[in-house]
Amino acid sequence: MARRRKIREKLLLGGMLVAAVVALLSASGFLGIYSYRNLVRGLSCRSAELPHASRLADRVAAVRLAHARACAGDRNAASEFRAYLAAAVAALDGYRAELAAGDVDDEPLADRSREHDTARRIAACLTEIDALVRTADPADPTPDRDTLVAVGPELDALAVLTAALPSFLQERLHELSREVRTRYRSLIATTWASAISAVVLLATIGALTYRWVFRPLRLLGHGSRRVAAGDFGYRIRLDSRDEMAELADALNDMTQRFEEIRDDLDRQVQLRTREVVRGEQLASVGFLAAGVAHEINNPLASIAMCAESLESRLAPADAADQEAQVTRRYLELIQTEAFRCKGITEKLLDFSRLGERRRQATALAALVADVAEMLRHVGRFKGRTIEIEPGQDVLVMANPQELKQVVLNLLVNALDSVEDAGRVVVAARRSGGEAILTFTDDGCGMDEEVLEHLFEPFFTRRKSGQGTGLGLSIVHRIVTDHGGRIEATSAGPGRGATFRISLPLAAVGPVADAAIPRGADQAA
Repeated sequence: MARRRKIREKLLLGGMLVAAVVALLSASGFLGIYSYRNLVRGLSCRSAELPHASRLADRVAAVRLAHARACAGDRNAASEFRAYLAAAVAALDGYRAELAAGDVDDEPLADRSREHDTARRIAACLTEIDALVRTADPADPTPDRDTLVAVGPELDALAVLTAALPSFLQERLHELSREVRTRYRSLIATTWASAISAVVLLATIGALTYRWVFRPLRLLGHGSRRVAAGDFGYRIRLDSRDEMAELADALNDMTQRFEEIRDDLDRQVQLRTREVVRGEQLASVGFLAAGVAHEINNPLASIAMCAESLESRLAPADAADQEAQVTRRYLELIQTEAFRCKGITEKLLDFSRLGERRRQATALAALVADVAEMLRHVGRFKGRTIEIEPGQDVLVMANPQELKQVVLNLLVNALDSVEDAGRVVVAARRSGGEAILTFTDDGCGMDEEVLEHLFEPFFTRRKSGQGTGLGLSIVHRIVTDHGGRIEATSAGPGRGATFRISLPLAAVGPVADAAIPRGADQAA
């Protein structure tokens, strides 16, 4: 798995790239500026030598002119020769001082070795001339003709040397033009490379900023708006592996939680809606059943009485009298079905009866144990097991007889749904402020259609004549009257079923044995 990178690390990387761009551009700019400055300083320093070289050439020319005039017999020129020679020495000293001052610079024209060598040779010539003049006649400052002739070659060499000084600078300038051409081409290449590198780095910074900052923010904003619009199935996908991705994961988890809560609320709304509809149906059926039961009971009693009277008038039939036997069997069938109909009407009356029932604190586990012990002795349930999970008993505020009827109906239904070696597990526990009673069997199970209509009156999937379809409706009515809820679940046909009853816990106090009208909770 790729390592998560923090945003501060990415910002640090972006800052380093910006610093690299600034450093690269600064280095390129400073390199060009300093190269230009060194060139200007070199030209300035070398140009300062030209006046001194020209002054030295002028002084040497004056010495030669005085020498020529002195050789021609001009006594004044012969006397001025020493003065012009001293002026030439002073000009040479100034030129050499300027050379020495320029040696400290490090510029393109800093090589002055030829100038220094020429200056030394000029100094040697001037020294030689001064020595020849002085040895001729130290007492006479005016040199004689022989001395002037002797210094002539030295003056010619001196003229050649002083004339060569400006040529050195000209040669250096020609060389500098070639050097500068190479250097400025290198600088241009360096500047272009720096500019291209800076553009690449800036483009990289822009791409990383878009990928790490702007794109995640845009996706987060878009995803938040879709979720806010109710699209809880939308998920934000980020591959930045930083705090933005963690925020997207948190938003996705929150959205998933919202979706689960919404689905759960929808399911509860649908469940409560079905319960309300079922309650209204039960109430309507209850009112109808009360009137129908009273109207049907009298005719059923008359039918049963007439059938019994006819049966008593029949003489003991001879075994060979088939007609009498058929008549007797039909009369017995009429009586049986009449009494069966009378039982149904009694259940209808019990279903619709709204009377006062006293409620008291009732122990669920003990009540379930009593009903289970009674059913264990019923022959048709032989071989089938009722298990009660051990645990702390819980108290509920209920009418014990009605609650026994609920447990009895649920246990009988569960035992009827399992095979001969089947098992029914009953558990009672506390959950918050409610008592939870569950009945779990490994029997035939139920499909979605059966679960939807399970608590409706007269709905049954048993064989004809084996059920009225009122048992679970009565159970639902009793549980609802007690302020509780009943739910049925099943994984499918053949995979068993579970009935879950939730009842309020009994309050500790004097209200534990109060008389509460039956149906008052439902009416509220």
